[in-house]
Amino acid sequence: MQHIIDRFISYVTVDTESDPNSTTTPSTAKQWDLANQLFEELKTIGLEEVTIDEKSYIMATLPSNVSHEVPTIGFVAHFDTTPDFTGANVKPQIISNYDGKDIVLNADQNIVLSPSYFKDLLQYKGQTLITTDGTTLLGADDKAGVTEIVTAMEYLINNPDIKHGKIRICFTPDEEIGRGAHHFDVAKFGAEWAYTMDGSQIGELEFENFNAAGAKITFKGKSVHPGYAKGKLINSMLLATDFINALPKGETPEETKGYEGFFHVHHITGTIEETVVELIIRDHNKKKFEKRKEKVQKITHKINKKFAKQFGEDIVITQIKDQYFNMKEKVVPVKHIVDIAEKAMIALNIKPIIKPIRGGTDGSQLSYMGLPCPNIFAGGHNFHGKYEYVPVESMQRAVEVIAKIAELTALPNFGLDAPKSKKKK
Repeated sequence: MQHIIDRFISYVTVDTESDPNSTTTPSTAKQWDLANQLFEELKTIGLEEVTIDEKSYIMATLPSNVSHEVPTIGFVAHFDTTPDFTGANVKPQIISNYDGKDIVLNADQNIVLSPSYFKDLLQYKGQTLITTDGTTLLGADDKAGVTEIVTAMEYLINNPDIKHGKIRICFTPDEEIGRGAHHFDVAKFGAEWAYTMDGSQIGELEFENFNAAGAKITFKGKSVHPGYAKGKLINSMLLATDFINALPKGETPEETKGYEGFFHVHHITGTIEETVVELIIRDHNKKKFEKRKEKVQKITHKINKKFAKQFGEDIVITQIKDQYFNMKEKVVPVKHIVDIAEKAMIALNIKPIIKPIRGGTDGSQLSYMGLPCPNIFAGGHNFHGKYEYVPVESMQRAVEVIAKIAELTALPNFGLDAPKSKKKK
């Protein structure tokens, strides 16, 4: 277990925050620091065909150790961290034999990780937790996944008695800003299917995710001295407020769950003359997703119509861009790839938690690029903030799941029960 801890810490202490405003890939030069480290490490542990391209995508191969034909499978994780919260100067804390009580992350700033608020903590009483020091995120999203894949490959190399087919792995940049799969070479990867190790709590297995779009809405105003503003001043900030208030009530992230979609306003900047609102649109159902985008356009049109005579041109400019789609459409036709992962967990006495992702992974885009790619737990909790933590035992179990999937894939019918024959009438 110490080996996993050491490896994980060696990754999270490297700052790999991505930048949505950058036009390069990777979006930040500092992502190369970990990319190059991983490139060397994969060669050191004995993987073959280790490559790193000009965009910092790292690929490697664990050759098959069986003589019969086995599908090539893959495992994918991303090494960048979110720009929503700083990932610089991460100082992980190790909590051994967690006692189920409050964890003081930072005494000086009175930052406490408490099971009274984060009830999931109680699942891990008696286990070893890795937390932040309260001033940064941890980076378990998705350096836990990277750790698990590297460790699993090392384990399979050191235990050749475990039979498996050819395995390909890939680590990607910029997933946190929605670009992790943009330069992924599916043909070069050469796998029939893959799994992203990018989920949360132990047992998660996901093959459905949101359809997603982002909207940037610009509101134009006119600035006039407030003492003489009657009929002349148009306050773009108030227009933005009207727009937000026109969105359906109760359809925000904090008020929805499961398959329920939402509108999420995440950035506002403004002055009297111009305000920009950025929001994301999410829904698992494709028809409802399209209606949500139409709703944004209808609100835009209504405000523009109201001010058409006074302003003489559109006062609201809306740009909507699709980001990714529900992978279910691409995974269901090859549902056995989910069944293999489920069987692997059951064989390891891990209860599978099969549920929709209220978000997206590289796998959602990769599935539409020809690489069906369900998502498996990486073990972390409270991603993207100072309360992030990961149980080491969950990372260890994820390593075991990867190895078991590799083993099952090399069995006849992937170790799945043969279909039952239909009874004769």
